[in-house]
Amino acid sequence: HGRDLHQQEFLKASMAGFNLSDADLRGAVFNSSNLREADLRNADLTDVVAFATRFDGADLRGAVLRDAMLMQSHFRDAQIEGADFSDAVLDLPEQKALCTRAAGTNARTGIATRESLRCRG
Repeated sequence: HGRDLHQQEFLKASMAGFNLSDADLRGAVFNSSNLREADLRNADLTDVVAFATRFDGADLRGAVLRDAMLMQSHFRDAQIEGADFSDAVLDLPEQKALCTRAAGTNARTGIATRESLRCRG
């Protein structure tokens, strides 16, 4: 919680259920990692690279994922209220699935989650 972990590398890391809330994870790398059920509330994930990473059931409420590279990552049942995904790169099916439950506005950036995901309608 609240740790400075920016630009750290987590390759094939098993971090399921970890408390990373309020952590500074800017520029961190999470390739092929497991962040299922992780607490990432209000974490700064700006410029993160998370290729083929599992965020299933993670709590991303209030997190900032601006400019994140999230290709082949999965977010099934992740809580994303108030998360900012501005300019993040996501697979289209994941982006569409996130849009079905996108709500709220990020307290730090003032950007609505739906707007940051470029949701339609």
